[in-house]
Amino acid sequence: MAKSTDIQLPTTIELEKSVQLFKSFGDQTRYKILFLLTERSLSVNEIAETIGISQSAISHQLKLLRQTGLVRGIRSGQKVNYQLSDRHIVTIFEQVREHVSEKNTNYNN
Repeated sequence: MAKSTDIQLPTTIELEKSVQLFKSFGDQTRYKILFLLTERSLSVNEIAETIGISQSAISHQLKLLRQTGLVRGIRSGQKVNYQLSDRHIVTIFEQVREHVSEKNTNYNN
């Protein structure tokens, strides 16, 4: 049987990166952006139109998402389309959707 003192905590850098990642998912606008990008790459205009907030607000949120490495912009001429950085983010969304749709999940307790 392992002792509690045998448990290796993440390094400070791993903790900081993990917390920033969870913070990114913790904002409803950023979550909506990430959700949309699980389907396909989109421009700032397309995201703003779908979510119903200004382009500048979307650009600000995309900047934060780029800083955490969740999204990346792909330039095509003057247009930039945004997409998820990798498949891990799609997996996270699939797991969250599965968890919140479970019948015994109760967030009121």
